[in-house]
Order: sequence, then C-alpha cells, then structure tokens
Amino acid sequence: MAAPAVVFASFSPRPDKVDALRAELDVMVENTRRESGCEVYDLYQSGEDAVRFHLFERYTDAAALEAHRAADYYKAYRANVADLLESPIEVAVLTEADVAGSA
Repeated sequence: MAAPAVVFASFSPRPDKVDALRAELDVMVENTRRESGCEVYDLYQSGEDAVRFHLFERYTDAAALEAHRAADYYKAYRANVADLLESPIEVAVLTEADVAGSA
C-alpha cells in the first residue's frame, strides 16, 4: 500500500491583499476537496494583525498529489498567488514518523 502524501503550506499575504488571498485559497479548498485522491484539505488562519494562512493537505499517495498539481485550477492559483504574498509560500512535504513502541 502506498504511503499518503502530506503537505503543510503557509502563506503570508501582503496587508492589502489578505481578502484576495483568502478568496484564492477558498477556491482551492472547494475544488481540491472534490479530487478523488484528496483525503484532507483544510485551511487555517493565524494572527490578527499580521494574518497568515496555513493549508494542511493529505492525499492517498504521491500520484494523487501530482494529479492535484496538474489541475488547471491549481495552475491558475499558482499564477495568481505570487502577487498577493509578502514572501514565498513555505511548503513542507511530510512523511509519517514512526512512533516508538508501535507494532
């Protein structure tokens, strides 16, 4: 069985682009949750003055993640989002850690 693909991405919007970034991310949430290989795609927000958004993503496997990245709406989002950010997106692709003592 293939290992799930997990991604954690953080976004720092320009102060005048918080709402525009939120709108882009909302479209991503709506579309990505419909993908057959998507298990979790949740958006979180931190901060009040300096807002940051965080996406927690989990796909059935690496192929499902690659299919997500090949989608037209993903490509459109990537083309649009750079102008809304103060700094590049921080992306971590994660693997599940073995828990000591688990069988």
